[in-house]
Amino acid sequence: MRVFMIGATGYIGSHVARKLAANGHEIIGFARSDAAAAKVSAEGYQPFVGDIAATEDLIHVARSADATIFAAQLTLEEEYRTIGALIEGYRNSGKTLIMTSGTGVLGQRTKGIWSEDSFAEDDPIDPPRSIAMRVESENLVRASVAIGVRGIVARPPMVWGDGQSPHIELIVQSVLKTGSACYIGTGLNLYSNVNVYDLAKLYSQIVDKGVAGALYHAVGGELNNRCMAEFVGRRLGCETRSITMDEAIELWGKFAAVIVMGASSRSRSPRSRAELGWQAERPDIIDYILDDPMACNNRSAKIPD
Repeated sequence: MRVFMIGATGYIGSHVARKLAANGHEIIGFARSDAAAAKVSAEGYQPFVGDIAATEDLIHVARSADATIFAAQLTLEEEYRTIGALIEGYRNSGKTLIMTSGTGVLGQRTKGIWSEDSFAEDDPIDPPRSIAMRVESENLVRASVAIGVRGIVARPPMVWGDGQSPHIELIVQSVLKTGSACYIGTGLNLYSNVNVYDLAKLYSQIVDKGVAGALYHAVGGELNNRCMAEFVGRRLGCETRSITMDEAIELWGKFAAVIVMGASSRSRSPRSRAELGWQAERPDIIDYILDDPMACNNRSAKIPD
């Protein structure tokens, strides 16, 4: 299959593209610059250099492919507009459009308190107002089956592996700034998590046998923020410390403090397991934090909008 990957040089997109290429698919990688195009070419893919806002060009390339996977980091408005344009471009084609969402849409602002709530793929949700538009994009994709598009949504939780993970990076950032591995309140809140290679496998299975109109989760495990901070602290040789929400906002910024480190976002993936046969196979995130030399490096944490 010929696959157009929007976000081919990003964290999730690059791993998905490699998995698909290893399975024999031909990859066209979208690039916003010549430097990004060079990275795409270095992977052995066909680069397409363009402006994400030039939707006519995107549609032209998408129509030349059998499937498009959207894994770019845009503003929510840009995301909605781009997704809508791709759907129109695929109208009555039967071609595949896979949107990358995220379980931030499940987030409950618990300020570090544990929540028993856990969401399967088709459970009703009440998304945080700040990212509710992402659910509108999800709904566009899922409804596109009515106009002849094989629209499918992948909704990853916290992703880790290969030296990247927003939560771990933020805790490392707190060590660099304060000398302590920080968490908010009791630190019992958590995002479910998945290794990036297991997530790439999910996308490969969606391409092969995903059901039009479906939404798929990918859950490999759970670890609350306090425990995560304790393991980062053990790895880096420092103490852990509880901080208030106000301190967290000053330390990490409002979005990261409220939506990432201060929220609970627990998910389950029964549909992925039942329909795709997906299951997580990679080591536990604890082993990753303690043993992988890339896990607690001094990356500057970057959180998507």
